[in-house]
Amino acid sequence: MNEQKTNKELPSCPVETTLTLIGDKWKVLILRDLMPGTKRFGELKKSIGSVTQKVLTAQLRDMEESGLVNRKVYAEVPPRVEYSLTELGQSLKPILDAMSSWGEEYKAASK
Repeated sequence: MNEQKTNKELPSCPVETTLTLIGDKWKVLILRDLMPGTKRFGELKKSIGSVTQKVLTAQLRDMEESGLVNRKVYAEVPPRVEYSLTELGQSLKPILDAMSSWGEEYKAASK
């Protein structure tokens, strides 16, 4: 994990720790969209939908600081920036899969 988030700053409860890192609606959607592979900022904004550029930028920076997302800047004009999940970010796949399954079951049960 990134040095900026030490164990002293994280809650003692593991569930609360997870929520601290990915508890925001946008962060979960960013994770969902980066699971298949690398995306550029514009692709993420388009796939997520109603998120503002400012909020998406802030969420990506926070996730990068937490060690969940990699940001790669290419020395081109105009600059090209790509985002991908780190190994730590990829380790959240079972959690997202469980959330997806639960959501499908809930939708089916509430019909």
